[in-house]
Amino acid sequence: MKAVARYQPLPIDHAESLVDITQPAPTPGPRDLLVRVHAVSVNPVDTKVRRGSPATGDQPKVLGFDASGVVEAVGAQVSLFKPGDRVYYAGDITRPGSNAELQLVDERITGRMPVSLGFAEAAALPLTAITAWELLFDRLGVNAGTDGTLLVTGAGGGVGSILVQLARQLTKMTIVGTASRPETQQWVRELGAHHVIDHSKPLGEGLNAAGIGAVHVVASLTHTDQHYAQIIEALAPQGRLGLIDDPATPIDVMALKRKALSLHWEMMFARPMFQTADMQAQHDLLNRVADLVDAGRLRTTVGEQFGTINATNLKRAHAFIESGRAKGKVVLAGF
Repeated sequence: MKAVARYQPLPIDHAESLVDITQPAPTPGPRDLLVRVHAVSVNPVDTKVRRGSPATGDQPKVLGFDASGVVEAVGAQVSLFKPGDRVYYAGDITRPGSNAELQLVDERITGRMPVSLGFAEAAALPLTAITAWELLFDRLGVNAGTDGTLLVTGAGGGVGSILVQLARQLTKMTIVGTASRPETQQWVRELGAHHVIDHSKPLGEGLNAAGIGAVHVVASLTHTDQHYAQIIEALAPQGRLGLIDDPATPIDVMALKRKALSLHWEMMFARPMFQTADMQAQHDLLNRVADLVDAGRLRTTVGEQFGTINATNLKRAHAFIESGRAKGKVVLAGF
């Protein structure tokens, strides 16, 4: 089968940062689906793993943490899917990735693909939908009856694009998204934010201009270390801060004490990585997202399509993600 891999951590402009390879088709384990991949999307985690994980000598490392495709075969204990089913998923960071014609994925972290979407549109959703759902509902404890104000920093990116929609559709919160460029600000408004402010300027100024006093919940999706002091200032006493990024400098948790603020980390790979007892929650939430998409309440977050799945196009996609200028998700389809 065709695949795209890396052998050692390299900058994306290096000729061998990503290379086209061929590999034998894998064999499903007991709970595995063997999926023929039709489309993938590229996330910041793809670029982090490409740059940061150790060299693998002569063993290729296939990246990719989002895919949609068709089940070709199933393991002996699979009960949720059958061959021929259309699926979408974000995979497991400890296993070979989706930048391959065939991939193994545990059925418990795989969802039914929305029937109203094509493969490319569906591939944009899984990782960001799982991350946004887990951050908002599992970590921050938001529910259908939650009101107050939610601040989403970096709302125009992949996770922000779906988190804003989930919050608008499934909660009573007033949503304030941040974005720095006119096109991403308009994108965030279209997705359902009640207010959009510019995070290249002090957050307090933007909140004041929007008539927002203290915020009750913050989803910090990027550059948390740069905004940290401003976020603490903006949060109401007993507020909640959730984050997903890797701050460039350590954050001071003692700064949260005065207001009795709580800090929550989201890592969507935690459930499959540790084979948690509630691992199938990701299957369930992906099915719920598919239902919301098919009901017209959520929309795909495709921002750019970069052609077929090969090393050349994936290099372009990685470079675009690393530029920090992506709006929504970057998708590739077909081999």
